[in-house]
Amino acid sequence: MTIPCKFEKSVLSHDEHAIVARSHHPGIYEVGLDALKALRLRLRDMRDRERTLAREKRGEVRGKRAPRGGSFPGTAEHPLQRKQVFSGALKRVNKEIDRMEKLEVRSAHVEAARRALALRRAAWFPSPPPGGPTANQGMRSLPSSRRKTIVPPSRIGRVSQATKRAQAARDART
Repeated sequence: MTIPCKFEKSVLSHDEHAIVARSHHPGIYEVGLDALKALRLRLRDMRDRERTLAREKRGEVRGKRAPRGGSFPGTAEHPLQRKQVFSGALKRVNKEIDRMEKLEVRSAHVEAARRALALRRAAWFPSPPPGGPTANQGMRSLPSSRRKTIVPPSRIGRVSQATKRAQAARDART
């Protein structure tokens, strides 16, 4: 349920209302992401404080707790209303932070998609192959078209060694 601004103003002090007013429609869009995160921390502290006061007062009314301090008059209704105001402001700030972060991610995805499309389009139209040999540069060696065979070092000399062993075996028999 939304809370009217007039009610917020009647429940909060001037300083608190100035903080909560930054979470409303025109002002929330003018603030940067870091300022919104700082505002979120401040609103959480204020909400938690009011929640604690309301719990304390409810416990006192039910007879479960001893009264703490004599400067908190009234019922638990007033801190609950203030907590609702701070919770609503916190919800607006969280939504705006979420929206800004999603916007950053979306723009990063769009940029990556544009780069991928540019690479794909570049692959559709390959550049022409380089020209062949030109005049006035002298003789050039042609690269060999034969496949290079790479023999591992363990196989070098294996045939001659096998022949040597076979000859030794024949000599030993006679």
